[in-house]
Amino acid sequence: MVIVALLHMYYQYFSGRYKIRNEILWVTGILIGVLTILEAFTGYDIIFSERAELAISIAASLTNSIPVLGPQMREAFFGGGFHDFVLRFYAFHVFFLPIAMLGLMVVHFPRFLVFDVPMVMAISGAVTLTGGVFPVDLGTKFDPSVPPGITVPEWYLTGLYAFLRTMYDKFVTGVAWPGLFIFALLIVPFIDRYKKFSWKDRPLITALGITSLAQIMVTTYWGFYIDPNIKKSLLERLVIDPIFFYLVMLLLVPLSFGFTYLMIKLAKNAEANARVQPKRGSTKNSINLEMKWIYILFVGLLAFQIYLNIAAYYAVINGMKNFSLFIVGIIMLVFAGMFHIYRHGRTMTKAPPPPSPKPAPPVKGLQSIPSIPESAHTKSSIGTTEKPLAPPPVQKSTTSQSSSEEATPSRSINLDSKSAAVSPYEISANKQDDNSATHPTESISNSDTEIRRRNNNA
Repeated sequence: MVIVALLHMYYQYFSGRYKIRNEILWVTGILIGVLTILEAFTGYDIIFSERAELAISIAASLTNSIPVLGPQMREAFFGGGFHDFVLRFYAFHVFFLPIAMLGLMVVHFPRFLVFDVPMVMAISGAVTLTGGVFPVDLGTKFDPSVPPGITVPEWYLTGLYAFLRTMYDKFVTGVAWPGLFIFALLIVPFIDRYKKFSWKDRPLITALGITSLAQIMVTTYWGFYIDPNIKKSLLERLVIDPIFFYLVMLLLVPLSFGFTYLMIKLAKNAEANARVQPKRGSTKNSINLEMKWIYILFVGLLAFQIYLNIAAYYAVINGMKNFSLFIVGIIMLVFAGMFHIYRHGRTMTKAPPPPSPKPAPPVKGLQSIPSIPESAHTKSSIGTTEKPLAPPPVQKSTTSQSSSEEATPSRSINLDSKSAAVSPYEISANKQDDNSATHPTESISNSDTEIRRRNNNA
């Protein structure tokens, strides 16, 4: 549970999710993380093993080192004896801390507590299954008459234990430094003024996060490490040189900043190269099951769920506690899968029907040309046809000229009778004849000139 809380916190930190007006969610999340560590601490202390006795002694000593209110707080939390301690830590573990965590979770996860039941069951099942596969012993029972051996606290407290092993002031190393770290996490949303969310665009905040991760990992390992030289005294094997310890802590700061800026540069170069390369089509395919297969899968999981419950019952009866815990984890995971399939089926039934296929667009080059009415085509052709060239002049005699003059009125009458049915060529020819009829003098002069030319040739 502590690992999940830490991973979730740092994911939100590096992704910048707290910048979307989620300052309250971030603050409540940090408080939930602190309460999670206290819940785990009070849980493994009430078994009172040698490890628990060490943790209780350290916690009581640190509480007593707080100025002014330290002794009163120690009396309130730990009581005046063993029985007071067990009752108070048990009440904190099963009542006070869970109620405080649920109250903060209502603010931190308002939507997920209602709609994400499968996710809650899946995480709980994974934790239970892991506990069944990798059981943790209660440890060596504490015996006041026997000197305790060398032991260390749980892994999530070994970083704090490493600071205490420097033999520096208890309040500074055990209370001030952890309190300063928690306060720095609380104010992160209020000091982060970057406009973007990605870790690549927030170099200072990212570098601080990488530094904190590096220091947590180094101090956690240092808290576990015990000098293997058995010839040394117990105190010499446990004490860490404070100068060397804090020098390493300071050296991690520039190393973490340099590593952060190097990673940011590499990531931006990779993005620039990705923009230059051609984009590939997406290959993600969603899984859509028919309702028939959804029913079959749901009934199959339900039958498997019944079988698992029966198996868990017989495992408990036969004293197979670890195996029963393992089966309970699988039961939770199967229930989460059933709930998800049920919700998916309801979503499919409420989904609108798929749209009808659209007609295929017309092929280019085969588009139909709009038809033009015949009457409009005739009118446009008459209005736009160019006037044909006039035929070459024909020499006519006076007799033919007179006959043409007599025929002209009848042609004019025929033209009037035919009206619009006459073709454009005939209209132009009639106009030429009319022009020759209206100038008889020019026609006569041409005839006299022809007669004189023939006489001269003769």
